[in-house]
Amino acid sequence: MLTEVKANAIPLTRRQLLMLFSAVARELGGGLRAVSREVQRWRTRADAIPDAALRSAALDALDHKRGHTDGAALFWTLPVQRHPRLLQLLVAYELIWDFLDNLSEQRATVDPTDDRQLFLAIADALDPARPISDYYLHHPSRDDGGYLVALVNACREHCRALPAFETVRPLLAKEGMRASVLGINHDPDPERRDAALRAWVAREFPGEHELCWYELTAAASTSLMTHALLALAAEPGITTEDAEATYAAYFPWLGLAGTMLDSYVDEADDLQAGAHSYIAHYPDRELATSRLCESIDRSARDVLALPHGERHAVLLSCMIALYLSKDSARVTALQPTTRQIARAGGSLPKLLLPVLRIWRLCNSQSSAT
Repeated sequence: MLTEVKANAIPLTRRQLLMLFSAVARELGGGLRAVSREVQRWRTRADAIPDAALRSAALDALDHKRGHTDGAALFWTLPVQRHPRLLQLLVAYELIWDFLDNLSEQRATVDPTDDRQLFLAIADALDPARPISDYYLHHPSRDDGGYLVALVNACREHCRALPAFETVRPLLAKEGMRASVLGINHDPDPERRDAALRAWVAREFPGEHELCWYELTAAASTSLMTHALLALAAEPGITTEDAEATYAAYFPWLGLAGTMLDSYVDEADDLQAGAHSYIAHYPDRELATSRLCESIDRSARDVLALPHGERHAVLLSCMIALYLSKDSARVTALQPTTRQIARAGGSLPKLLLPVLRIWRLCNSQSSAT
């Protein structure tokens, strides 16, 4: 059932603008440069990967999914105090996601369990007590020169440096294991994939839910909630209740919004490539747009209810504007729905939309995810 969408989910209040200016100041004051340094450092490692296929996947993630990396790094602005290790962690963790996503997309998987072995890297990165897995056990390419293990170990080291990591660790460990859904997402056989996703939902989320099965798997197929928990772990003195409240604010609605926005702007490319498209699960464009707008509205309500909710709302607004500023969202056929989705976010995302369009143009990221 659709709920009523607020006319202005994220308004331009005085406090909201102060949080926006604070985030911008932090980014301009060192965040953007620090992200560039981290990306360049990992690019140097990626350039040295011996296997050509693995090297191509790593470099492609660095070049064409830079928006994901910059978006992840924005969570560095959530804690009151700056924490350099948090920014390094967010970048490394997102690079793992994007690298593995590329590996899974670039080959036709005979057995979908093969790729799920790769995605154990996501669980290992968030739990320093877990043994390092053999990620390429079922993969035809194995020699990445230690690139993936280096990313995993960097994440584990940075996690240990966060003052409240142990408080959020149980939730992070659970989410890391749920990343197995990513290995299912890229199964090229639609019937087998959908059956596996339905079984995954039945196992992970038994009972009744507001979201249908493909919306739940979509909500679990994003790293946004993990980024929020990692940012919370950089705050000394946070409680288990704080962690659970943040989890509830980000999952499922904000996770659903993130995955569906990504799928919306990539729908044409996914159709051409024969890839899994989450937005295409909806029976028609009208329902898809309505549910996407609803997920944005519900996300705004949930994050604004958190302590320092305006900071979270700034990140939600940036996410909406970043996706909708992509070239593929601005084609003539999609302009009406893109405007409708932008309106669902309210005043702040609409303010940021032209700003992030200019950012994309200045950084040659117009078509990058």
